[in-house]
Amino acid sequence: MKTVNLMFSQIRYVNKAFWRNPSSAFFTFAFPLMFLVIFTALLGHSTVHLGSRTVKTSTYYVAAMASFAVITACYNNIAVGITFQRDAGVLKRTNGTPLPSASFLGARILHALLIAVLLVAVTAVFGRALYSADIPTGLSLVRFLVMLGVGAAAFCALGLAVTALIPNADAAAAIVNATILPILFLSGIFIAFDNQTPSWILWIARIFPVRHFATGMQAGFLGTAFHWTDVLVVAAWGAAALLLAIRFFSWEPRTG
Repeated sequence: MKTVNLMFSQIRYVNKAFWRNPSSAFFTFAFPLMFLVIFTALLGHSTVHLGSRTVKTSTYYVAAMASFAVITACYNNIAVGITFQRDAGVLKRTNGTPLPSASFLGARILHALLIAVLLVAVTAVFGRALYSADIPTGLSLVRFLVMLGVGAAAFCALGLAVTALIPNADAAAAIVNATILPILFLSGIFIAFDNQTPSWILWIARIFPVRHFATGMQAGFLGTAFHWTDVLVVAAWGAAALLLAIRFFSWEPRTG
């Protein structure tokens, strides 16, 4: 119970630190909306065939950018932020305090989850107002929230795990982008998948969690089929990443 109480106290600190850096907070929220406007302006005047359904490309990108927002808030921000704190010695000093490591890392993850939920809500309202995108309701909303929660937690775990590959803060952004950007393209986030997408791309996409997460998010926004196997695949990636993070996570700055 003490660990949990300390974690919620730490969340308040992380939240204050986040909002006291207005430039970072602004672009965290503006980035997915900016991409949404750009992609819909360039490609949003056609339709996409998803199975037996045909949806407007602009609506498709509302779901895609909501998924992108969650990945950015959880995977990118956790990986880069933790690496910078490790190099600055913050993690080492924190590990030497009475604050349990579970409280410290749990607070970072829960705060990222809250930001992810807020980002999805902002994207959904923005998409509803400008592109008449549907908002999940009823049972669809419940399944949507399950996928959102599982996906956000999984990408937070992946963000912690990838810090083991990052030698220093200078390399953080490059390595994080190199590990996620190709998968975003191959998972239909930036370029819409339809019935004409090559089978080899679909095969690669099914390996990674991004496509499964995006498919679950699309079910809420676009009314496409929801598959619990997508939730299980994303959860499996998250569990594997958590095990790797526990095994290889370092509180000490890298020296070489």
